[in-house]
Amino acid sequence: MRGEEMRGLTVAAMLVVAMLCPAPGSVHAEPIAAWPNWQPDLDRAVVVSGVPGAQLVVSGDSGDVQLNSGVGDIGTRAPFPDGAQMRIASNTKAFVAAVALQLVAEQRVDLDLPIDRYLPGVVTGPGGDGTRITVRNLLQHTSGIPDYLDQVDLDSVAGMQRSRPASELIRVALDEPAEFEPGERWGYSNTNYLIVGSLIERVTGLPVGVEVTRRIILPLGLQNTYWPVYPIEQVVRGPHPRSYLVRGTERIDVTDIDPNWGLADGAMVASGRDLNHFFMALVSGRVVPPAQLEEMRRTIPTGVPLLDYEIGLGLFRKVNRCGMETWGHGGSITGSSVVGAATDRYAVTVAMNQLPTLAASLALRGSIQDVIDTVMCDLAG
Repeated sequence: MRGEEMRGLTVAAMLVVAMLCPAPGSVHAEPIAAWPNWQPDLDRAVVVSGVPGAQLVVSGDSGDVQLNSGVGDIGTRAPFPDGAQMRIASNTKAFVAAVALQLVAEQRVDLDLPIDRYLPGVVTGPGGDGTRITVRNLLQHTSGIPDYLDQVDLDSVAGMQRSRPASELIRVALDEPAEFEPGERWGYSNTNYLIVGSLIERVTGLPVGVEVTRRIILPLGLQNTYWPVYPIEQVVRGPHPRSYLVRGTERIDVTDIDPNWGLADGAMVASGRDLNHFFMALVSGRVVPPAQLEEMRRTIPTGVPLLDYEIGLGLFRKVNRCGMETWGHGGSITGSSVVGAATDRYAVTVAMNQLPTLAASLALRGSIQDVIDTVMCDLAG
């Protein structure tokens, strides 16, 4: 992956094909009409979250609507541009999981076989035993493998620019003690998806970014979604807001630094509309076959107080305040937070150009999640 020249060229070739597709115009406000409460709720959530701005995109099978709040650029005070492309961070995991489940449907991968069957000798050390950790454990975060992010610095510009390859980060994580026995409980670890990405590459012989592009992005016509060719391209291709890192009272512009490093746990860029349409397609059975979608939607509780969702394979399940079952993932990285919810008929994405404050995560009312719940409940009638 990162730094491997031949793979970078292969990804570049595939993504050039994707770029030849005609780009759509800006997000339309019809035929879905924004409810009167959505704008003030979004405005309130931006204030509560302490972010410069946000873009709300609501999609249905008949159209899309977009609302902006705050600013996309604190220097010029410009709003988010129409159809803003954002680094979607861990939302990437849903795409990677979908490719893995396609390989399961093709009988090239078995969810309940140990990862050592596919990547012999890779998962070894105090952090995990690949002869006992299954593919399902990795996809569902029940492997017990530590999170490599605990061993790297993404809270400074220098740290964000100090990229490391997936193989090295996997090793860094596995050199730490395992957090629990495989299958014992749930514990979110980005390392799991670095390993899943390596599995996809070993089975298919192609970089994971190419597999996501040819299997999902192109078939669904997601024209504002792509897997960046890191480190060659770090500037977001399409219209985008500025992204910020907060240090004390200072906001540092980190827009043109890619802290995802081209990795399978968070590399991708997408617009809110594209992300909505991907999740609607996934939930409605247009991305993976029914049997494999059922596996993705087979959830377990987190066992963590205050986390009101359950964990599937690359998908999170939540029952919102009006009793609606929604699906999604969410993703946050320095300078970007992109969260949402989807059913087979509707989807909502809210993108922010800075990580919300810690206080925002503890707010009882007025959060971004409140906005998402309100919109989904309004649409459900």
